Amino acid sequence: MKKNISNGFEIVENLIKLRWVPEILESIDYGNQRYSEIKRSIDGISHTELNRKLIILIRKGTILKEEDLQSTSYYLLEFGKELIHIFGHLEELQEKYLKPFV
Repeated sequence: MKKNISNGFEIVENLIKLRWVPEILESIDYGNQRYSEIKRSIDGISHTELNRKLIILIRKGTILKEEDLQSTSYYLLEFGKELIHIFGHLEELQEKYLKPFV
């Protein structure tokens, strides 16, 4: 049982520690499904970095990429939705327990 908890934590930790992952997932969660919408919604992310992170998120089973002749769209899978929930909880903990330095 301990090994499963550790492995589960490692999977989440490896995604959370990657820069831009929370912002990309939250952008998709907010309804930005096209590449250009995601890019526009995240200040400072480069095309190269967005492409890299989208590939990682697809490979890790957090998002789905759907393509047709006219467009490409990205959608959260269940794992991505769970990560959004975790990010929200972490933000709540920060607001509740970590006071800003004055």
